[in-house]
Amino acid sequence: MQSMLAVIDRFSLAHDPVFHRLQQRLGWLGERANSAKRRAVLLVGLAWGVPLLLTLFDGRAWGAAETSPFLLDWIAWAQYAVGIGVLTMMVRVVDGQLRRHLRQFVRAPLLAPAAMIPAAAAVERALARAQSPYAAAVCAVLACVASVAGGWLLQLRTRDTWMLVETTAEPTLSIAGWWCILISGPIFWFLLLRWLWRHAAWALLLHDLARLELRLVVSHPDGVGGVGFVGQYPNAFATLVFAMTALLAAVIARGFQADVLTLAVYGQIMAGWLTLMISLFALPLAAFAWPLRRLKQETLLAASARATRHFRAAERATLGGNVVAAADASETTIAEVANPQAHYTAALKLGMLPFDRTAIVPLGAAALLPLVAAGATRLPFQELWTIARKLLLL
Repeated sequence: MQSMLAVIDRFSLAHDPVFHRLQQRLGWLGERANSAKRRAVLLVGLAWGVPLLLTLFDGRAWGAAETSPFLLDWIAWAQYAVGIGVLTMMVRVVDGQLRRHLRQFVRAPLLAPAAMIPAAAAVERALARAQSPYAAAVCAVLACVASVAGGWLLQLRTRDTWMLVETTAEPTLSIAGWWCILISGPIFWFLLLRWLWRHAAWALLLHDLARLELRLVVSHPDGVGGVGFVGQYPNAFATLVFAMTALLAAVIARGFQADVLTLAVYGQIMAGWLTLMISLFALPLAAFAWPLRRLKQETLLAASARATRHFRAAERATLGGNVVAAADASETTIAEVANPQAHYTAALKLGMLPFDRTAIVPLGAAALLPLVAAGATRLPFQELWTIARKLLLL
């Protein structure tokens, strides 16, 4: 148990060995970036502050909405300021909450003694996956591809924006535009993809733990055999959902400004996005469906057999013998066989997915509030809030 707790204490999805080595090489500058707040300020300054200065110099930072100035670009705010800031600051929140859930596996104790060593190995594998330099390299390549593709699409679809300058031929990227495509965009997409990969590493860890010997009990008050606490883990990733939703909300706001998005489509986007986000974080919990299903089946079988003995003994005590199969009557008395009705009923009601409804509220709020803010440019806020509350209560 102590070795398992020691591994959990070292558990950190966000720890990056490559970044740690880079900090050591940078010396004093690296130490200054050791804090999540300082890293957030540094990265937001690079991704959002530098383009702001560049657009100030060429007069594209502020102006009429029709000219799409930098400070009125919701997508730039969502990606380079809000998104990067949130994705950088969420480190301690995520690690702290996930460590708390892992400790409960040990302290409950939900893991059987023979499962402690395999569980520690599973946690070590999860750390190796989350901190893999190969995964980081793939995320970096995909981030660059996403940023360049975004710049290419921008040139095809947009003419008047702070990222482009008019020439005698086709519009070309401004200096600020090049900076965003080569620096700002890759930073945002890299952070986002890294967090999605870390969530995948956590999902695989839950899958590994669900395959171990667990001390499940059908009558546990959480209704899912004792693993109900795991269903609260999506709360740890609510900030990740907020960062992704902020970008989607910015795209929606721009669509409303350009009159290319209808309210009907907007409503469908809200419902679809909420469903997608809840499914994304509920899916890893499906790993516990197999042990819970086995618990339910075996408990029903055992309780049914015990119920037969108990109630046949009660029948003999009341009627003097069994009505059916009387020749097969045993000498067991009702006092010798406990009534298994409570266990049988609990097995019938046992849930197959340890998804806590309390996890839906912060996760759903993170998935809907930015969309509500975007829709407020066209609809009354009170009406939008009513729709959002109904979606959360579905």
